[in-house]
This record gives sequence, structure tokens and C-alpha cells, in this order.
Amino acid sequence: MAEVAIIIGAPNDYSRLNGILDYSINLLEKAGISYDIIKVHELPAEDLIQAKFNSEEIKNANKKVENSSGVLIFTPVYKAAYSGIVKTYLDLLPQKGLEDKIILPLVIGGSFGHLLTIEYALNPVLSALGATYIINGVYTIDKDVERLDNNQFSLKEEVQQRIEKNIDALIKAISD
Repeated sequence: MAEVAIIIGAPNDYSRLNGILDYSINLLEKAGISYDIIKVHELPAEDLIQAKFNSEEIKNANKKVENSSGVLIFTPVYKAAYSGIVKTYLDLLPQKGLEDKIILPLVIGGSFGHLLTIEYALNPVLSALGATYIINGVYTIDKDVERLDNNQFSLKEEVQQRIEKNIDALIKAISD
């Protein structure tokens, strides 16, 4: 059983969101925290769109969330809201699928104009799924995540510090 489930709503493996994911995973590994990754774009599209709750792939993904103490939710911002990719999966979680979980949203967007996406769009959905302990999300501007060669990324120091602070809060919360 993994201590943390990671839900990533990037449309592909080349999104700058993966730079934030890679950095976060590195922090979890350094702390000895086990994790399972759910890349929503790799789940069967038909199962997501047609809300096939009985799909084996969806049930397996939901089991990862169910068995975890903490959940990291990674999403880009599109049109002033979290991604539809994330939404299609969240809709397939059980009604109280995030109850008793420590939640940390990590979001990337094109400008600070979408900073409130976490507070006004994502957090209400997480609360509807039973989340009562949501750590303040980390919002990152995409220009602060530099794409390097070989699908590697470099994050600005300030971004690293904010992610580290909130991952540390998650680790402390799941350890208590």
C-alpha cells in the first residue's frame, strides 16, 4: 500500500506539469514516502468519458486512492479552471473517495490571473468528494518551469521552495 496517490491531469508526458511532478516525486523519495501514480491520460478514454465505474482500470486507479493516506493532484489550468482530464477521473471516484485523505493540489497555469483556480474551482470539488484536509495548493506559472533536453525540466528556486514547503506539510500530516 502506497502512502500517497498521485493523480496527474497532464494531457501527455511532455507537459511542463511533469517538471513539478518529477520534483515532487524526488521529495517524496528522499523522505522515504511510497507512492502510486495515476496518469489520467493513460486510462482508457472510453471508460472516462462514458463513466464506466466498473472498468478494471478505473477500479485499479480508485484502489490506489483508497489505499493512500495522502493525495497529490496535479493539473494544468485551461480556460480559468482545472483540466477536464482531471475532472473526468474525479467524477469516477466514489462519493466520499477523498474522505480522511490529506490533499495537496499542484497547479500550473499561464499567468497569475488563474491563481484562484485552486480555491474556487478545484477545492470545492475535492470537498464534495469528502476532503476535509486540503493543504494550500501550489500554483506555478508555466514560464517558471524550463523545458530541458530529454523531457527533463528545471524549476525556478522560488517554485522549488514552495513545493518543498507544502510537500513537507503533507508528509508531516500523513505521518501524524
